[in-house]
Amino acid sequence: MPSLEATILIDAPARVVYELAKEQERFPEFMPDVESITILERDGARIVSHWKTLVEEAPIEWTEVDLFDDEALRVDYRLIEGDLDKFEGSWTFVDGEGCTNVRLVVDYDFGVPTLAELIGPTLHKKVKENAEMMLAALKREAEAKR
Repeated sequence: MPSLEATILIDAPARVVYELAKEQERFPEFMPDVESITILERDGARIVSHWKTLVEEAPIEWTEVDLFDDEALRVDYRLIEGDLDKFEGSWTFVDGEGCTNVRLVVDYDFGVPTLAELIGPTLHKKVKENAEMMLAALKREAEAKR
């Protein structure tokens, strides 16, 4: 199963960046590849949401469950259903002297072994680019609020 990690340093306190990341329904406002996010269920620190995104102009949809740990400044997410067989990971937000180091981990599986063999490196590159786009958009939005 492929896995990747993307990180970024954001010039804002970790609590501010984490709270912004909790506002998933706002992601389409500042993340270009995210078409929509619909919150289906909220139950304390648990949110179920439906995502519509574009990767290289190809639509990808899924429903995921997110668990928010306000004390640890961490979000764990896991695919429930959608266009992928597996899509899960975490966001962590670590304070560093007024800045935040954000780490996004993605474990994924498109569920088509033949496809993975043929274009696995290209798929990995696209998933990494998408993760980096999300982090860069989060950085722009968080730093604009300062």
